[in-house]
This record gives sequence, C-alpha cells and structure tokens, in this order.
Amino acid sequence: MLIALVVIVVIVALAGFAVVGFNKLRTRDIEAQEALGGIDVQLTRRAELIPNLVETVKGYATHEREVFEQVTAARAGVQAAAAGDDVPAKAAADAALQQALVRVNAVAENYPELKASQNFLQLQGQLAETENQIAFARQYYNDAVATLNKLVATIPWMFFSGIANVHRREFYDAPEGQQVAPKVEF
Repeated sequence: MLIALVVIVVIVALAGFAVVGFNKLRTRDIEAQEALGGIDVQLTRRAELIPNLVETVKGYATHEREVFEQVTAARAGVQAAAAGDDVPAKAAADAALQQALVRVNAVAENYPELKASQNFLQLQGQLAETENQIAFARQYYNDAVATLNKLVATIPWMFFSGIANVHRREFYDAPEGQQVAPKVEF
C-alpha cells in the first residue's frame, strides 16, 4: 500500500512538473511574441508619421523627388515587414526607413524657414520620441528572447520545448552597416 502511494505521489509530481514546464515555456514564447508586436506597433507609428513629415518638407523642397520616393518605398517595406514574423526582414526594413529619414532631414537642413516651421519641429519631436520607443521595444524584445532562449537551451526545460512547440527565437539585431552613421549624398 505504501509503495502504491509513493508511486502515485511521484507520478502526480512528474505530471505537475510537466505542466509547469510546458506553461513556463509557452508563457515565455508568448511574451516574446508580444514584444515583437511592440516593435511592430512602434515601426508602424513611425511609418504613419512620415507622410506628414514628407508633405511638410515637400512644400519647401519640391525638387527633391528622389528622396521622397525612397521614403515612400521604405515606408511600404516597413508596413510589409510588420505583417510577418521575420525578425531580420523587420530589421532591414527599419534600417531602410531610418536611412530615408536621414535623407529627408538632410534636405530640411537646406531650408532654414522649414527648420523654423512649428509643424516641422513638432513632427521631428514626435519622430524622436518614436525612435526612443522603438529602441525600448527592441531591447524589451531582445530581453524576452534571451529569457526564452535560456529556457529552451537548459535542463530541464529543454525537454519540454518540443511538447510545448517552443523553439529558439532570433534576436533583433541591427542590420549590417547600422553600427556606422549613415552617409547622405545628393
């Protein structure tokens, strides 16, 4: 009788441990998904602010058509990347849009009356705030991925990763060339 009771307790303990392991991995995976969604929200916010900035600059710099076309293409790339789960594609689209914004700001530097425009200054402030939020969202995502990846790679949680259908995730790394300040040429 005592042996049967010990066996039952051990089975219940193992089942409880399996449930805890499964739930822990799934919870961390969902946190990483939510964090990636946070990046998408901020990238989309920035992409939505850009048309207003471009229209403001266009009023002063009508002959800079190529710059505005690049911004439009980069913005479309961010929106397409935000629809998927490909982290490197999101990072590349983000980098392209960042480069396009640098070019818009370079154009604005040539127009002192534009730089003094209240609308332009307000848009630049909103974009700067959004850039800070994007940086925070990236860090939050990378922290969530680090936690998840540690669990997936360590005993005993690694034994539950297949059952929970949870796998390592990629970090949100800056694409090649992002570590160096971009060069702007017209």
